[in-house]
Amino acid sequence: MDWLQTIILAIIQGLTEFLPISSSAHLILPAKLLGWPDQGLAFDVAVHVGSLVAVVVYFRVEVIAMTRAWFGSLPQLNKSESLEPNARLAWAVILGTIPVGIIAFVLRSFIENNFRSAFVIAIATIAFALLLWVADRRKEITRDEFSLRFKDIMIIGCAQAVALIPGTSRSGITMTAGLMLGLTREAATRFSFLLSIPVITLAGGFLVIELIQSSMPVDWPKIALGTGIATLSAYACIHLFLALIERIGFLPFIVYRIALGAILLIMVGI
Repeated sequence: MDWLQTIILAIIQGLTEFLPISSSAHLILPAKLLGWPDQGLAFDVAVHVGSLVAVVVYFRVEVIAMTRAWFGSLPQLNKSESLEPNARLAWAVILGTIPVGIIAFVLRSFIENNFRSAFVIAIATIAFALLLWVADRRKEITRDEFSLRFKDIMIIGCAQAVALIPGTSRSGITMTAGLMLGLTREAATRFSFLLSIPVITLAGGFLVIELIQSSMPVDWPKIALGTGIATLSAYACIHLFLALIERIGFLPFIVYRIALGAILLIMVGI
């Protein structure tokens, strides 16, 4: 990649990692429209690191409070005492990550070999946009992320596993599940962002292992630039999205996803 491609793809990845619009759908467009080469494994690692840094820094107060509360909750597990809210939220993030971890371990190669076509991405982009539209129209949306029960956590966790299908959008499907369970838009969004921390860490870990095994050359200046830009764009995205989501709702993203999916279908000749 040249420097311009590095900057543009890092911005795209940083923004689409957290918006409910599918990063895989957006990363396929520059290659198809402009004939750009594949960004490569090292770049994937870099932008994952950038996204992880952004979400951890943005939620640093919550992450520290949840971590302390989680360690404090360990002696209480064999007792009947109820856990404090931050401890419950920390356990919710951990438990909600288990389904995607198991399914990724078992089916990752199968999914990559059979579901990475532009057609699958286009269909998933449109289908899950419509599901988000249905969820966003629910009236009973009064719960916050601290009210999640074990069943709710498993539903959101299993929904997150569906995002292994390219075009689904991890953030989009977890927000959809949260809305279906009665979370407010902001609560569904915040829990989705917190849930991304272990998931991005796991995904980045897999990529690092592949990168080490591949022994491919790494262009470190472009990797550093990609990491920094992805961090900044992801941080800005998180801040603006949380500030605006209760006011604007998900409809603009739903319309955008449907249009994007239609463009991809046209590109593949459907």
